[in-house]
Amino acid sequence: MHRRTLLAAALAPLAAHGHEPSARQAGLQPAGESLFKVWGFEVYVARLWVAPGFRAADFAAAPLALELAYRRAFSGADIARRSLTEMRRQEKFDDTQAARWESQLSALLPDVRAGESLSGLHRPGEGAEFLRGDGRSLGVLRDARFSKLFFGIWLSPRTSEPALRRALLGPFAEAG
Repeated sequence: MHRRTLLAAALAPLAAHGHEPSARQAGLQPAGESLFKVWGFEVYVARLWVAPGFRAADFAAAPLALELAYRRAFSGADIARRSLTEMRRQEKFDDTQAARWESQLSALLPDVRAGESLSGLHRPGEGAEFLRGDGRSLGVLRDARFSKLFFGIWLSPRTSEPALRRALLGPFAEAG
């Protein structure tokens, strides 16, 4: 099977048991998942899949997949804006760079309704691909720094949600 097709299959709503064999064939294994709430409101369920040899301390060095199954509706522009706010917790970058990334991300991300999911694939040294819940590609943002900071929203020790990070990392949390 073609690598892109296999990765898309791995990033489809993986929580459905029928998709887990595809994730394993792609070399990804489930790490953890967690329900994210804000002020008691359910926002999304996050699920993480990682490549063998994954280390939390160096999360950006290996391919990984993150799925967000939304419990509420959000505009793609709001998701992009919030992502940039959270990315700035990881590392400083100037307003010009922020505007460029926000524009690119807004162009890729659709509005979501409760029950829909979006997935992201981190490609070390290359960038990030975003997919709909059915596995169809929304596009690629070819920027390794963006990808590291974007996935750092959930996986960096500087995350604003350390309990969510621990739950996503599952058995890998203690290792790094």
